[in-house]
Amino acid sequence: MLSVTDPAAPAPCPAPFNLARHVLAAAGERPDHIALQVVRPDGAERWSHARLAAAVQGVAMGLAEEGLRPGDRVLLRLGNGVAFPLAFLGAIAGGFVPVPTAAGLTAAEVARLCAQVRPALIVAGAGAALPEAPPCPVLDEAELRGFEGRPAHDWAMGDADRLAYIVFTSGTSGSPRAVAHAHRAVWARHMMRVGWHAIGPEDRVMHAGALNWTYTLGVGLFDPWAVGATALIPAEGVAVEQLPLLARRFDATVFAAVPGVFRRILAQGNNLALPRLRHGLSAGEKLPPTLRARWRTATGTDLHEAMGLSECSTFLSSSPARPAPDGATGYPQPGRRVAVLGPDGTPVPRGEPGLLAVHRSDPGLFLGTCDGETITPVSDDWFQTGDMVVMAEDGAITSLGRADDMLTAGGFRISPAEIEAAMAACPGVTATAAVELPVKADTTVIALFYAGEAAETTLAAHATSHLARYKQPRLYLRLPAIPVTANGKVNRRKLREEWKVEP
Repeated sequence: MLSVTDPAAPAPCPAPFNLARHVLAAAGERPDHIALQVVRPDGAERWSHARLAAAVQGVAMGLAEEGLRPGDRVLLRLGNGVAFPLAFLGAIAGGFVPVPTAAGLTAAEVARLCAQVRPALIVAGAGAALPEAPPCPVLDEAELRGFEGRPAHDWAMGDADRLAYIVFTSGTSGSPRAVAHAHRAVWARHMMRVGWHAIGPEDRVMHAGALNWTYTLGVGLFDPWAVGATALIPAEGVAVEQLPLLARRFDATVFAAVPGVFRRILAQGNNLALPRLRHGLSAGEKLPPTLRARWRTATGTDLHEAMGLSECSTFLSSSPARPAPDGATGYPQPGRRVAVLGPDGTPVPRGEPGLLAVHRSDPGLFLGTCDGETITPVSDDWFQTGDMVVMAEDGAITSLGRADDMLTAGGFRISPAEIEAAMAACPGVTATAAVELPVKADTTVIALFYAGEAAETTLAAHATSHLARYKQPRLYLRLPAIPVTANGKVNRRKLREEWKVEP
């Protein structure tokens, strides 16, 4: 059997359509139910669904009165507060195009992004880095919040395939790419509800990520609001170690984060009292089986992993209805057409590794990459994600790591995730990252960067017992902590670059 799915087509997106209107529809169905709580140890800021929708339409009116025209780009330089979703959805409600950016970018980095998307307006929080000479007017956060009470702007309705928002992804090159998404992207998230997170109207969903990340925007805000549920967002400055307390205090029923956050939470102890929690959600990088097992022990609930990317969000996952086998990421979500492709671009037999791809017909797939006013569309039938995976006979997919992160030893291609999962179980190890490093001209070895107190002899003995000889690291490099990106993913590029400058 080939590694490809052929599901029934998902329900078509309604027409005309507006992403923001769809996300905020609960304002008419349960107006007084709490939509958003920005939580901190000393309390929370609360927003009902009705108040949220009214504020978004007010912001849309304010942006229009600033002189924006339909299709104009709005660059967002905002932190983890309510201003972020108001600006993002307010722009879309009015027919404008929000472009979220990471809060920690430098002025030079922001200038380069502006050159790519050519914003007509920048919305900035206090202290946010801006270009020395901004290419357009800058609206500060306080002015934006002043728009909330303006008269409601009509929802800008139209073709579901038109541009809704732009996000940046570094891809495999490290150079940010502007990824353009259609309004239909939010409609495609219906497939995640069954195939991954199972969020319902009475859930209270806490997400630990930054709001500029599509993982947080989708699972942390859009998905709860679309069903009339409550989103719990930690306020700016809340530490990871405070999240279990906040999850308990604010009755979180679903908790979402990257594996690194779950690891740091579990470092506090193996008995987490979260009585309302139904399950956790993990995405962003490979979830080690040992971490999933530890979470089960500590909370009595399961962790459900998903795989996706900025160009298509998540499209295969574990779920309460169909948990992934231990070690596997999960199954293609209902309605998703995915394949595992060989070097010739055709599906490989099940059980053989290859590149994960999603079909261009997927309603969640991006429109294309953006450069100025031009969007270069997806041209091939299959969009290749850059992830190496293998599909089992029952359709379960196991991640082998990024194609560009794959390691080579003795002529074999090896997944860093496999080595990391094995070595994470070594006593005295708290975090791992497997990287291929040069040791002399034309010679590389597998190195294991690790945090913890384990001795090198202990690590080597553990590797001998748990990994084939060709998979065993040849270098063990201890660090105080494994570097991660702003979204909590292992920063392999930084590890490789720091190794290069060693004397």
